Amino acid sequence: MSRMTSPSHTDDAVTARLPLAMSTEDLQTLRWATQHLEHPSLAARLSNVIGTPIEIATNLLPRALYQRIHGAADAAIGKAFQVAIASLRHREEANPRPHYYRALAAGTGAAGGLFGIYGLLFDLPLSTTIMLRSIAEIARSEGEDLHALDTRLACLEVFALGGHAESDDAAETGYYGIRAALAWPVTEAGQFIAQQGLEGANAPLIANLIHGVASRFGVSVSKKAAAMLVPLIGAASGAAVNVIFTSHYQEMARGHFVVRRLERKYGKTFVENQYEALRRTADAN
Repeated sequence: MSRMTSPSHTDDAVTARLPLAMSTEDLQTLRWATQHLEHPSLAARLSNVIGTPIEIATNLLPRALYQRIHGAADAAIGKAFQVAIASLRHREEANPRPHYYRALAAGTGAAGGLFGIYGLLFDLPLSTTIMLRSIAEIARSEGEDLHALDTRLACLEVFALGGHAESDDAAETGYYGIRAALAWPVTEAGQFIAQQGLEGANAPLIANLIHGVASRFGVSVSKKAAAMLVPLIGAASGAAVNVIFTSHYQEMARGHFVVRRLERKYGKTFVENQYEALRRTADAN
């Protein structure tokens, strides 16, 4: 009878095969990812477009409109979830095309900008799907397999980056904190989909994941809505806001999938420790 290898022996064998140190090139790439994931530039970019600090504009949103926007964000993430699970595996492009998707988003933003803040409700499902397609191409370019359920759920996770939910505590606002907060919903949803497919897309386990992502995505959508409250917003400004919004999530996707690629190469614990060291160094300077 052959002797079964214990989990600890297997883990030790895997760890022994991992590199002991990160290459200079990979460390520089991780530093870039850390900077963009921990210090997203969405608010500053939107402020430059509208000429007003976006935090001030966001505070002007009526509560009823704020809630409606978050409801729209929840619906958009629900739609993105269905697209991610059902069709991302059919994408065949080998290289990401960020400018192509920004152009598409500019088109929907221009149309929405003609109707001001209410155009956002028309634009959001379209622009979210456009961003998801771009995120998927970025994932593939970093070595992800779009046939894998884990990858498709990781694409959805990107929408939770760069925005903090009202219920977040301090431990959940950094990149790894957000991933930890989503770990249980992602795992449970993945297991449910593997067993049930999309037939139970309205199940509580799926709803928990969608809400967890949407609660953070809605914060960024609120900033986008605030930019569209400016009286002079129009087709051109609506297009510019959408380009900024799409570029923001493309950067979040690049950072996210760079980290995942390095985790596959060096191990998750090692990369997380390196990431946190880079974050602390940057915050101290």
